[in-house]
Amino acid sequence: MLVSKHNDVVTVPEILSLEDFMANPPEGMEWVDEQLVEKTGMTLKHSEIQLNIGFYWRSYINSNQQGGKVYTEVPCRTYKQGRRPDVAYLTPELVTEFSDVPTLPQSFPLIAEVVSPTDLAEDEELFLKAQEYLQSGCEEVWLVFPESRLVFVITDNQVLGFKAGDVVSTQKVLLGFNVAVDELLS
Repeated sequence: MLVSKHNDVVTVPEILSLEDFMANPPEGMEWVDEQLVEKTGMTLKHSEIQLNIGFYWRSYINSNQQGGKVYTEVPCRTYKQGRRPDVAYLTPELVTEFSDVPTLPQSFPLIAEVVSPTDLAEDEELFLKAQEYLQSGCEEVWLVFPESRLVFVITDNQVLGFKAGDVVSTQKVLLGFNVAVDELLS
């Protein structure tokens, strides 16, 4: 696969449309504004927090026998883009319905995006991305800011902020789940 990179935009000639992306999503890429964009900015801390969120969500669904699956960096389609949320939860019903597709044709019900140091200059973009997820079937988005030790939980009708010393909890999906912000970001 021929890949060229210019100003963080990666062009792959075989991927011409969002439908092409959905059928064969290239690893580590998102389809944004009709172009493939490489997800960059992963650090050790980013990866550790991503794993923490996935671990806590999965432990919760296993201990409560709630079912469903937790994924990292898995492709999904929003109303206009192809995205790869850092962490995503899929309900048992949606796992059954979409278990064999290469790209989920909607947003995941619960998504977490961990803000990397390179994202900090684009905070507004992250909130716009959360809105994009919510407009595409997602019910709840967590924006996790490791450096400032903040977690924002966003739903269609509210934005809640949690800081170091607080306990963050789900609002619409995985009801009853909570974890200390300090534990999540440790």
